[in-house]
Amino acid sequence: MTNWIEWVTGSLADKRRWKAYRARVEALPTPYRTAAKGVERYLMYNGGTDQGELLLQMFDDLAELFEGAAADGTPVREIVGDDPVEFVDAFKSNYGIGSWITKEQKRLAAAIEQAEREETS
Repeated sequence: MTNWIEWVTGSLADKRRWKAYRARVEALPTPYRTAAKGVERYLMYNGGTDQGELLLQMFDDLAELFEGAAADGTPVREIVGDDPVEFVDAFKSNYGIGSWITKEQKRLAAAIEQAEREETS
Protein backbone atom coordinates (compact mmCIF):
# COMPACT_ATOMS: atom_id res chain seq x y z
CA MET A 1 0.00 0.00 0.00
CA THR A 2 1.33 3.39 -0.95
CA ASN A 3 1.34 6.02 1.76
CA TRP A 4 0.45 9.62 1.01
CA ILE A 5 4.11 10.70 0.75
CA GLU A 6 4.75 8.15 -1.97
CA TRP A 7 1.52 9.15 -3.65
CA VAL A 8 2.91 12.69 -3.91
CA THR A 9 6.60 11.97 -4.55
CA GLY A 10 6.61 8.57 -6.20
CA SER A 11 8.04 5.31 -4.93
CA LEU A 12 10.59 5.75 -2.17
CA ALA A 13 11.94 2.27 -2.90
CA ASP A 14 12.62 3.32 -6.49
CA LYS A 15 14.39 6.45 -5.29
CA ARG A 16 16.57 4.36 -2.94
CA ARG A 17 17.33 1.96 -5.80
CA TRP A 18 18.31 4.85 -8.08
CA LYS A 19 20.61 6.26 -5.42
CA ALA A 20 22.19 2.83 -4.95
CA TYR A 21 22.77 2.58 -8.70
CA ARG A 22 24.38 6.05 -8.74
CA ALA A 23 26.63 5.08 -5.83
CA ARG A 24 27.72 1.93 -7.69
CA VAL A 25 28.64 4.00 -10.74
CA GLU A 26 30.50 6.56 -8.64
CA ALA A 27 32.54 3.73 -7.11
CA LEU A 28 33.78 2.53 -10.51
CA PRO A 29 37.37 3.27 -11.59
CA THR A 30 37.54 6.46 -13.66
CA PRO A 31 37.38 5.14 -17.24
CA TYR A 32 34.48 2.80 -16.43
CA ARG A 33 32.67 5.53 -14.49
CA THR A 34 33.09 7.93 -17.41
CA ALA A 35 31.77 5.35 -19.87
CA ALA A 36 28.88 4.31 -17.61
CA LYS A 37 27.85 7.94 -17.14
CA GLY A 38 28.03 8.47 -20.89
CA VAL A 39 25.80 5.47 -21.50
CA GLU A 40 23.46 6.61 -18.74
CA ARG A 41 23.17 10.09 -20.23
CA TYR A 42 22.44 8.72 -23.68
CA LEU A 43 19.85 6.34 -22.25
CA MET A 44 18.17 9.14 -20.32
CA TYR A 45 17.79 11.17 -23.50
CA ASN A 46 17.14 8.34 -25.89
CA GLY A 47 15.76 5.50 -23.78
CA GLY A 48 13.07 7.18 -21.83
CA THR A 49 10.14 5.12 -20.75
CA ASP A 50 7.31 5.35 -18.31
CA GLN A 51 8.12 1.84 -17.06
CA GLY A 52 10.15 2.74 -13.99
CA GLU A 53 10.83 -0.82 -12.88
CA LEU A 54 12.21 -1.72 -16.28
CA LEU A 55 14.35 1.40 -16.38
CA LEU A 56 15.78 0.70 -12.94
CA GLN A 57 16.54 -2.88 -13.92
CA MET A 58 18.33 -1.65 -17.04
CA PHE A 59 20.49 0.74 -15.02
CA ASP A 60 21.23 -1.94 -12.40
CA ASP A 61 22.36 -4.22 -15.22
CA LEU A 62 24.45 -1.41 -16.69
CA ALA A 63 26.24 -0.93 -13.36
CA GLU A 64 26.78 -4.67 -13.10
CA LEU A 65 28.23 -4.78 -16.63
CA PHE A 66 30.77 -2.06 -15.89
CA GLU A 67 31.56 -3.43 -12.44
CA GLY A 68 32.32 -6.82 -13.98
CA ALA A 69 34.42 -5.27 -16.72
CA ALA A 70 36.36 -3.21 -14.18
CA ALA A 71 36.98 -6.30 -12.06
CA ASP A 72 38.19 -8.26 -15.10
CA GLY A 73 40.19 -5.35 -16.51
CA THR A 74 38.23 -5.43 -19.76
CA PRO A 75 38.95 -2.26 -21.75
CA VAL A 76 36.00 0.08 -22.15
CA ARG A 77 36.21 -0.12 -25.93
CA GLU A 78 35.77 -3.90 -25.76
CA ILE A 79 32.54 -3.37 -23.84
CA VAL A 80 30.95 -0.81 -26.14
CA GLY A 81 32.66 -1.72 -29.41
CA ASP A 82 33.52 0.71 -32.19
CA ASP A 83 30.08 2.34 -32.19
CA PRO A 84 28.89 3.26 -28.69
CA VAL A 85 25.51 4.40 -30.03
CA GLU A 86 24.92 1.01 -31.61
CA PHE A 87 25.96 -0.65 -28.34
CA VAL A 88 23.54 1.40 -26.27
CA ASP A 89 20.70 0.93 -28.73
CA ALA A 90 21.28 -2.85 -28.64
CA PHE A 91 21.57 -2.78 -24.84
CA LYS A 92 18.31 -0.85 -24.58
CA SER A 93 16.51 -3.14 -27.01
CA ASN A 94 17.12 -6.06 -24.65
CA TYR A 95 14.58 -4.45 -22.35
CA GLY A 96 11.98 -3.76 -25.01
CA ILE A 97 12.25 -0.05 -24.34
CA GLY A 98 11.75 2.25 -27.26
CA SER A 99 12.60 5.89 -27.26
CA TRP A 100 9.94 8.58 -26.98
CA ILE A 101 10.32 9.21 -30.69
CA THR A 102 9.61 5.55 -31.43
CA LYS A 103 6.42 5.84 -29.40
CA GLU A 104 5.45 8.98 -31.29
CA GLN A 105 6.22 7.31 -34.62
CA LYS A 106 3.87 4.46 -33.67
CA ARG A 107 1.17 6.95 -32.65
CA LEU A 108 1.54 8.74 -35.97
CA ALA A 109 1.27 5.49 -37.91
CA ALA A 110 -1.81 4.49 -35.87
CA ALA A 111 -3.44 7.88 -36.49
CA ILE A 112 -2.88 7.59 -40.23
CA GLU A 113 -4.25 4.03 -40.26
CA GLN A 114 -7.32 5.21 -38.36
CA ALA A 115 -7.80 8.10 -40.78
CA GLU A 116 -7.53 5.67 -43.66
CA ARG A 117 -10.19 3.41 -42.09
CA GLU A 118 -12.45 6.43 -41.53
CA GLU A 119 -12.13 7.37 -45.21
CA THR A 120 -13.33 3.95 -46.34
CA SER A 121 -16.22 3.59 -43.91
